[in-house]
Amino acid sequence: MVEAFNGPWTLVDSQNLDEYKKAVGIVIKPTIVISQVVINKRNISFKLGKEFDEITPDGRQVKSIVTLEGESLVHVQRWDGKETKIVREIKDGKMINTLTLEGVQAVCTYEKE
Repeated sequence: MVEAFNGPWTLVDSQNLDEYKKAVGIVIKPTIVISQVVINKRNISFKLGKEFDEITPDGRQVKSIVTLEGESLVHVQRWDGKETKIVREIKDGKMINTLTLEGVQAVCTYEKE
């Protein structure tokens, strides 16, 4: 079951992601000067049910744990007294990520590359 999640995925749709980012503390509209475009793919390795240290794409250092609940991967991140829960599910060949923090929820849909 877990193998279905392996591989590269591309974001194709998101709902309420800006509000979720605000709850996390990510700056929504920073001023950026681009001098070179770099595409960064992110890989994390973990063992189900074992806590691990993770640096998120926005630079937060978090304690994470990933578990398998039914057919969903549940990823919990804790930092600075906050906790976010990311539930990943495969539906109709797409990966649906539901992100929840302090009552704010976002949904991101990915297609496999």
